[in-house]
Formats: sequence, C-alpha cells, structure tokens
Amino acid sequence: MLPWIKLDETTVPGGGVLKLMQRGSEFSIMSGTTELMNSRLSGSEEQLATLSAARLAGRKAPRVLIGGLGMGFTLRAALASFGEDAELVVAELVPAVIAWARGPLTPIHGTSLDDPRVRLHAGDVAAAIAAGPPWDAILLDVDNGPGGLSRPGNDRLYSPAGLAAAHARLVPGGHLAVWSSHRDEKFTRRLHQAGFAVEEVAVRATRSGKGARHTIWFATRPR
Repeated sequence: MLPWIKLDETTVPGGGVLKLMQRGSEFSIMSGTTELMNSRLSGSEEQLATLSAARLAGRKAPRVLIGGLGMGFTLRAALASFGEDAELVVAELVPAVIAWARGPLTPIHGTSLDDPRVRLHAGDVAAAIAAGPPWDAILLDVDNGPGGLSRPGNDRLYSPAGLAAAHARLVPGGHLAVWSSHRDEKFTRRLHQAGFAVEEVAVRATRSGKGARHTIWFATRPR
C-alpha cells in the first residue's frame, strides 16, 4: 500500500493545526490524528447542499452561505443543485485551505471557485453570517460536529447565542443546516430552544449510500 505523504501543514487562526496528506490520488485533511475529510468520502457533504436546495425549491435568487471550503464537496454540489440566479458565499477562515484549493487540490475543486455565482469570504464564518442581507440558507461544515474541534472559537457557533444569531439572520422559512459525523441530542435541544423547527437527517458518507452514518440538522426559522 502506498504511504501517506504530508504535503503541507498550517496553523488554524485561534488554535489547532491542519495537515494536508496525499496517498496516490487520495487526499486527506487532518486535525491532529482526526481526519476531517477525505477525497474518497464526499457523499454526506454533498447532501448538505442537495437537501438544502430541495428545501428551497422554487425560491428566486436564494442567498446561501457555506461555512467551510474544505475540499469543495458542498460547494460543487450547491453549484449543481441551485439555479443560475443563486448567490453562493463560501466562508473559509484558513488561508492555506484556500491556497490548497488552487494548488494541490485543484484536481478536486476544478473551477468551482471561478463560477460567477460564487463569492469567497476569506475569514470567520460568524462574521459572514452577520454580513449583508438575510440568508435563505446557512450551511455549516466547519468541524466534525457541533463543537470546536478544529478551532475552539467555533464553539460559539453552536452555543445558544450563536444559534440565536443565525436564527436572526435567516429569512422566514430559511434554514440553518449543520453537518456532523455523529448525533448530538443536546445540540438538537439547543436548536429547538433557539426557536427552530428541527429535522435531523441521517446520511451516508459515500455517494453509493454506504459507509459511516453522518448527521445533518436542518433547523428552519418559522414563517
């Protein structure tokens, strides 16, 4: 079996270290010893976008925020799922992740960042949530779940105050979608307490419908 090769390592603003690894044509982004994403496992991240688009079907010119660029799985699925009138803002805090997208991970990202519907926010997703007109959807995939794994400061996104801030920045009928590698009943309760209507969806890690079960919360602001 081919060995893993470390292509790059970077410090996450506010704490944590990310490593970009390669084995043959396979890539992995690691936080310490925890794998955050792998180029062979894109199914659940893609579902984050496709299921969100289905919930906004028929809505004109939706404004969508994607928290976390990663390997671009969610962005590319959003480009395929949303119409030509959509505005897709991608917030990525780590400069190296953006550089990887235009460097060693170009075979995966392709030209997705150059699509005219896409705007890149190089900074904290919390600041992006607060910026501009209200959002039709906020899609968060910045950690392995509703907790600050890659960066302790991300904890505030999933706190009562963070959820209240997201709720206030959604249009009526808009939704917050949060990807997780695992279930979290306490987080489900916090979403309800923040005033959301909550649906918890189990999705598979691979496009084939196999692999690990992941979770996506769709938390909708009532009309």
